[in-house]
Amino acid sequence: MLTEEQLRRIVPRMNATRRAAYLPHLNAAMAEGSIDTLRRTAAFIAQLAHESGSFVYMKELWGPTDAQRRYEPVTTLARKLGNTEPGDGRRYRGRAPIQITGRDNYRRFGELLGEDLVADPDRAATPEVGFRIAALYWKSRDINTPADAQDFREVTRRINGGFNGLADRSEYYERALQVLAETGFVAEPLTRGGRRTRKLLPMPPEPLSRGVETIAWAARAAKKAAPAKKARPAKKATPAKKTARRTR
Repeated sequence: MLTEEQLRRIVPRMNATRRAAYLPHLNAAMAEGSIDTLRRTAAFIAQLAHESGSFVYMKELWGPTDAQRRYEPVTTLARKLGNTEPGDGRRYRGRAPIQITGRDNYRRFGELLGEDLVADPDRAATPEVGFRIAALYWKSRDINTPADAQDFREVTRRINGGFNGLADRSEYYERALQVLAETGFVAEPLTRGGRRTRKLLPMPPEPLSRGVETIAWAARAAKKAAPAKKARPAKKATPAKKTARRTR
């Protein structure tokens, strides 16, 4: 079980108020997701700390930007995210530490967690539900397996779809491994006295999506479809003026 002091040392930019409010829910979600060893915990905290900006952002900031406008019907991106009603883009923007996005993803995660996130999407940004969303995604992608092998690049690929921000993620990870080893990390036991001490998250029938994969695909498609900028013709060099020599 992660302690407040361990979390402070791993994520030093996280303030005391937020640590106290988030830690019980973070520990509960890790227990539900069987993120219960030193290596798994270090990898999980490192990825969430990066994704949420040191646990500051549990909800996507809204402009809307040009990219966010494409979340709205009737764009191809909106259709792939399941956004069908006017305002769905803003309503189902990224929430939770891993920023699930789109009506369809809110519905899928909500059904598995027993939460009506379609009717109340802001629940996904609360620590009670947000960390469970992250643990459920982790479980659905079997990220404990590369975490056990200390294959942090593969952990990152399964979270991010690539290796964006790998240096920052790795910095959190190395610090987490060191802090947890130095302070004697002890996982909460699965059973006590022959009885199960915690319930486990359900295993989804197929890996879950965050929505960011679809957004990244749309951004690449938009960039590819954009007309190439015409190169400006090179300016003709102005011939240098000849300077007459003075004769004495």
